[in-house]
Amino acid sequence: MALMTPSASAPHEKRPDNLKVVDSKSNDSKDKGRLPRDERRAQLLTAALEAFTLSGYHAASMDEIAVRAGVSKPVLYQHFPSKLDLYLAVLDTHIDSLVFAIQKAIASTSDNSNRVRRTIQAYFDFIDDKGGAFRLLFESDMSIEPQVRERLNRMTYDCAAAVSAVISIDTGLSKEASMLLAIGIIGNAQITARHWLDRDGISSKEEAVAFVSNLIWRGISGFPRQS
Repeated sequence: MALMTPSASAPHEKRPDNLKVVDSKSNDSKDKGRLPRDERRAQLLTAALEAFTLSGYHAASMDEIAVRAGVSKPVLYQHFPSKLDLYLAVLDTHIDSLVFAIQKAIASTSDNSNRVRRTIQAYFDFIDDKGGAFRLLFESDMSIEPQVRERLNRMTYDCAAAVSAVISIDTGLSKEASMLLAIGIIGNAQITARHWLDRDGISSKEEAVAFVSNLIWRGISGFPRQS
């Protein structure tokens, strides 16, 4: 249930004014053997997230991302053969982070009212993160790209599966019915968290989490637990 609105994309790629121009020859000598591969990859993904969230996929360029990361473009292409490969890697990183946060929230307690609250908290924390990764997951201008859509569908399914497993065990409802309720819960969490962020200052995050948690708990607790 990833509800997305397209981001505006610029017709021409250009480097933001606040980016420092990096000499490519100097970069090439610095890049070689300076960082372990995993650390370099993490650095590139961070720079790409910044570029994609600020400019959108189409307007962001590999040149811009290389400058943000402080590497030469050949080094960037050594790790990611294309801009789409880089975008998908950024998506995978943050989808995995959100799914893990939801799974961790559910596993952190056996009390279902607390499970609901901690699940809602996980969504609000993810959307409130200053990195802005949620914009790629929920407001992507690439949602019609098949490989992106597949990942967004996986995100929705994996988050809902973690919730539906508890619903099915506790209520005895079928897998299909439990998944339907789980989709409703995570969809509610996602939309309300985004609304709260857009209406900055209307309430504290703690108050918003409490409001939404109470709403969802009053609904899901109406399904009796099987004996």
